[in-house]
Amino acid sequence: MKQDMIVILDLGSTENTALARQIRALGVYSEIYPHDIKAEELKALPNVKGVILYGGPNNVVDGVRIDVLPEIYECGYPIMAIGHAAAACSNKLDRLPAGEAETVEILEKFVFRECGAEANWNMTNFIEDQIELVRRQVGDKKVLLALSGGVDSSVVAALLIKAIGKQLVCVHVNHGLMRKGESESVVEVFRNQMDANLIYVDATERFLEKLAGVSDPEKKRKIIGAEFIRVFEEEAKKLEGIDFLAQGTIYPDIVESGTKTAKMVKSHHNVGGLPEDLQFQLVEPLRQLFKDEVRRCGLELGLPDEMVFRQPFPGPGLGVRCLGAITRERLEAVRESDAILREEFKNAGLDKKVWQYFTIVPDFKSVGVRDNARCFEYPVIIRAVNTIDAMSATIEQVDWEVLIKITERIMKEVKNVNRVCYDLSPKPNATIEWE
Repeated sequence: MKQDMIVILDLGSTENTALARQIRALGVYSEIYPHDIKAEELKALPNVKGVILYGGPNNVVDGVRIDVLPEIYECGYPIMAIGHAAAACSNKLDRLPAGEAETVEILEKFVFRECGAEANWNMTNFIEDQIELVRRQVGDKKVLLALSGGVDSSVVAALLIKAIGKQLVCVHVNHGLMRKGESESVVEVFRNQMDANLIYVDATERFLEKLAGVSDPEKKRKIIGAEFIRVFEEEAKKLEGIDFLAQGTIYPDIVESGTKTAKMVKSHHNVGGLPEDLQFQLVEPLRQLFKDEVRRCGLELGLPDEMVFRQPFPGPGLGVRCLGAITRERLEAVRESDAILREEFKNAGLDKKVWQYFTIVPDFKSVGVRDNARCFEYPVIIRAVNTIDAMSATIEQVDWEVLIKITERIMKEVKNVNRVCYDLSPKPNATIEWE
């Protein structure tokens, strides 16, 4: 690894990721590790220049106030403690200043003067490092990649093609939970235009049968994640030399799936939903990147803008936007209303302005009027949010004219829908998705 690194040890802060991003913004790579990392593990990390102990409200685990192992203080690295009074070091702060300029000044002094780190964190170096690591990990074996066509899997595909070429086998699984026309688009772009080694699997019926009657969102995620792996295992058995599974896991996936001092927000199919008897070794070259960094990586790799800035889409797809137990009727309502929303946002010039926008159909009905008669149908909820790293999000204030047009089209063109709502909840307290 060419990049110098500042290690953040999680001692209960809720701002670990924000601090890591601030350090990376200085041009120095930073990663977060658990508080109980051993000295030998810390020393084994590449190019560590300094350590920050970041305390906070989650500093009590199982009734005990946590601290790093005493041996960490003897490793010889410069150490700064923030919000951690128990630290056995002289460089302590109660908290970082509220002002950005003051925070930058403090971090620059520690990172550059005390630690002697160089500002060599950039996408060119990151990609070179990952190519080297992937080649070392994979050797002459083949890698199987779930290629959804979303930003994360597309960037992983481009990076792995650069690293191992035809050793990469891309599999696109249509689980019946894709957006309208999405599977067709994936086949067109990757097989026909990019000449990728692409296998297309239509597993719609299989997934919907597994999900029948399942309403708990965590169970749905785990079923979808586990079934994905089963499909890949079956495809791998048809091939020779497949020992690795590549995934588009990114840093927010890992954080939201829970750490030793942070509670789980939700499990991700590529973090918490993998079966214990997984037959592959994982290749996850993006697992330490934030979403905006993934996009920068994609541009550096030469992917087209329209692919890099494509709408984010969760691994479980429309399965987490068809709330509760999935039915074909509501799933179709989600798919059709989502297509209308995307079309009208593009017409209004919002497709490049808004980070993520989609529709949700809950598992309850409301009274309405259709054809001069009482009807009992579903509502459609519109969500449109802006964010940099998916760790927090604000609401897009869409013009009424646009919302009214979308509403009219949804109620006219989508079956079994008589109501349209707009979700005004930021993250936090809400999450970006509903499930």
